[in-house]
Amino acid sequence: MKIGLVAFLFIALASCSTKDKPDKDNSTEEKLALLNADKAFSAMSEEKGMKTAFIEFIDSNGVLLRPNMMPIIGAGAIDYLISLNDSSYTLKWQPQHAEVAKSADLGYTYGLYALHPKSVDTVIYGTYVSIWKKQDGGGWKFVLDTGNEGVGDAD
Repeated sequence: MKIGLVAFLFIALASCSTKDKPDKDNSTEEKLALLNADKAFSAMSEEKGMKTAFIEFIDSNGVLLRPNMMPIIGAGAIDYLISLNDSSYTLKWQPQHAEVAKSADLGYTYGLYALHPKSVDTVIYGTYVSIWKKQDGGGWKFVLDTGNEGVGDAD
């Protein structure tokens, strides 16, 4: 199963290459739009809570990869998000990079996240990657999201 997921991610990332794209302005605009979608996602998480933000930005067929769990897919992912209690922490992140496929309908972002538990004066830092799909209306929703703890003090 892990090999299949790694192969999928490799193919998805390779297909997002913007090399040899004739319209560089379009590529830049698409990357900026995707970065802005990820930033808006984080801002909503910080303002309204992680659960609200994830439910708003997940594609109906979206996949969540979480530690010690099998992939959570589609309606199961939405049910999982609905069941979460995010009142004890704040989650925010900063995208570091984005790429968009030549077709401009698939892309990825990655960056650093900070989880702030409200009960203790600690911050948990980590990295994340999200794969995004452009929606019919032109907006972006993520189709795969995962993260890893442990980058130390990211500030």
